[in-house]
Amino acid sequence: MPSATVEDYVKAIYLAQEAAASPPPTSTPTPRRRGRAAPGAVPLGQLALAMNVVPGTATAMVKALSEAGLVKYQSRRGVRLTPGGEKLALHVLRRHRLIELFLVRVLHLDWSEVHDEAEALEHVVSEKVLSRLDHLLGYPQTDPHGDPIPSTTGKLPPAPARGRPLSIVPDGETVQLLRVDNRDPEFLRFARAAGLLPGTTLTLTSRTPAASTLTLKLNKKPLTLSESAAQKLHVSL
Repeated sequence: MPSATVEDYVKAIYLAQEAAASPPPTSTPTPRRRGRAAPGAVPLGQLALAMNVVPGTATAMVKALSEAGLVKYQSRRGVRLTPGGEKLALHVLRRHRLIELFLVRVLHLDWSEVHDEAEALEHVVSEKVLSRLDHLLGYPQTDPHGDPIPSTTGKLPPAPARGRPLSIVPDGETVQLLRVDNRDPEFLRFARAAGLLPGTTLTLTSRTPAASTLTLKLNKKPLTLSESAAQKLHVSL
């Protein structure tokens, strides 16, 4: 059975690859330069930052993952998951996201608290318990933040998982909030208090470029957000 550290690394690599594969539609591709990560690969510095370790520690772990057949790694070009590594990462994400939903829906923890709790529990919950949790929750497709929950076979739900950042939605458009793409507890508490929950319908009414803000209509009431906050909210295409 993989260690908790191995599971944490493959999950971090998967999430970094997922984020890189879904850039904002307005982003402009930059030319590849020598030493840059290959397409689909995660730079070692980025991985070290995600894991809160020094680059040397991340490099040593990546080499061990490579020997185990979970990743492919090239010096100065980055790391990417193999099919086996992706399968393991999706299995860990399934555990994590089902646990988060259980903590919110059944134990009534605030969604700003459950990420760290699930980080610890995802490594110890048995498949039997996980199966019961899935049944109890009604075989959900998303966690409390709108992230997709992989199936037992490692398949993601067909519904759109990432959408687009609210910050690029044209004025006057009505959209549905799909995901809150941030695990910062303070921001999540703000989002819940403001009613910014997955499934909510909102309309972008105007924006003020000079102040880097935009105004929404949410539940018939105006709400002003900064551009940086709007980038953390992913809405329907």
